[in-house]
Amino acid sequence: MTMNSHVPAGSDKANFVQAAGMFALAENRLSRMGQLSGPLPKGEGKVAEMIRKQSSSDYPIVKCMDLGRGTGDEVEFQFVQPTKMRPIMGSRMAEGKGKGLAYEKGRTRVNQARIPVKLGDTMSNIRSQVDFTKLARPVAQSHANAYLDQSILTHIGGARGFHDNIEWRLPTEDDPDFAELLVNPVKAPTKNRHYMADGTNGVQAFSVNTGEVDLATTDELNMSVVDAVRTLIESLPLPPPAVKLPGDAAAEDEPLRALMLSPAQYHAFAQDDDFRKFQVAALNRAANAKGHPLFKGEAGLWNGILLLKQPKPIRFYAGNTIRYCDSYLTENESTCVVPASFGSTHAVDRAILLGGQTLMQAFAASGLSGMPFFWNEEEFDHKDKRELLIGVIQGLQKIRFPVDQGTGQKHWTDIGALAVDTVVKLIPGERA
Repeated sequence: MTMNSHVPAGSDKANFVQAAGMFALAENRLSRMGQLSGPLPKGEGKVAEMIRKQSSSDYPIVKCMDLGRGTGDEVEFQFVQPTKMRPIMGSRMAEGKGKGLAYEKGRTRVNQARIPVKLGDTMSNIRSQVDFTKLARPVAQSHANAYLDQSILTHIGGARGFHDNIEWRLPTEDDPDFAELLVNPVKAPTKNRHYMADGTNGVQAFSVNTGEVDLATTDELNMSVVDAVRTLIESLPLPPPAVKLPGDAAAEDEPLRALMLSPAQYHAFAQDDDFRKFQVAALNRAANAKGHPLFKGEAGLWNGILLLKQPKPIRFYAGNTIRYCDSYLTENESTCVVPASFGSTHAVDRAILLGGQTLMQAFAASGLSGMPFFWNEEEFDHKDKRELLIGVIQGLQKIRFPVDQGTGQKHWTDIGALAVDTVVKLIPGERA
């Protein structure tokens, strides 16, 4: 079969081909957030034909594509509750002693996000040597990808934080547009999935002292914290499920979780004399996992914990509010603040341990393209001016539901995400 990538001028397929290309680029983007989910079925044509497909639940991000018309703006996920069972031995009667499967449902609302870019007018194009159309498309795509990555980070971390610069596509949570941009509520970590650095024991449960987070400036991320996180995983009932990457020969015998560190946390940990060994260990694991990119670049592997750098920090400065859950039995949130004594020298950064089934990402179809991504160009003012627009219809939500801990009591649980708050030193002048 002869493949032809050329689309004739005026073809009714032009929108679909461009949208399919953008969707493929977004799905295969090389960012850490893009590598945390498994692929949807390959082939742009197949993507358009799908009514509803779901990616592998062995990854932190579980994607669901719902391209049906008239199905509303929510996508429903179903999860099987953990069940405590024991076998019936020998000739003892087994009939009638089966335990039923309990299901939980998660619903994720989707909404369209659109990014318009001006392409200039007749005179600006005459005066400039730049082809604005060719320049605008990759720029718009990069903005869309950054919006997706930062939305994912905010949802899995349970907070946006207050670090802010021109590279952020999302405002801080005190902005009036914050909730709309995130589509679904950003939920603080559940009580059984929220921890903090502790200079004595490595980590401890998140705690508050007279309205302030109970952290000292010495509670930084170090080897003791990472070791304590590994011990915590092995001690918790129903810890975050292991991440299973395709072709990873050690997936069953050496369970893997990913610990996403802020740039400051990562650089602090990288000062350890053994960090180069951790990078070599990650590359060795990659060799046994068909070279999966998650193990490459700025990554280190220690004791079943894959250390990765976040694209942006989830950071709380002195006086900023941190939301947390103070009960195992509800999702109700309380607030505390970062100690004023941290001043302009220290802040709190959030590391996020990720297992399988951390986040739901739902996609829906645009009427322009029949796919989640779409683009459009408009001419106005008697065709003197032009504007390009890229958009995506999607929604994100952490996977959580009440889980029986084996005692008959159900605790609200973030299934795949565990937050660890630590102190970081600020670069001089960051809060000047």
